[in-house]
Amino acid sequence: MAKQIDRDGVRELVGAGAQLVDVLPEKEYEAEHIPGAVSIPLKSLGDEARRLLDPARPVIVYCHDYQ
Repeated sequence: MAKQIDRDGVRELVGAGAQLVDVLPEKEYEAEHIPGAVSIPLKSLGDEARRLLDPARPVIVYCHDYQ
């Protein structure tokens, strides 16, 4: 179930083993991302998530667009 969390919640979940996913396009991910995050652009999230992510661990998805 999706829910919004704040920065402290992200730190807590990542510390407990959650997976961090940046859904911006690859170019934006390469320019700047949270350390430890994997890049799965939103357009390919479904297919790539099944391939790259562990279904037994929580997933945090984020997008930060400076435009």
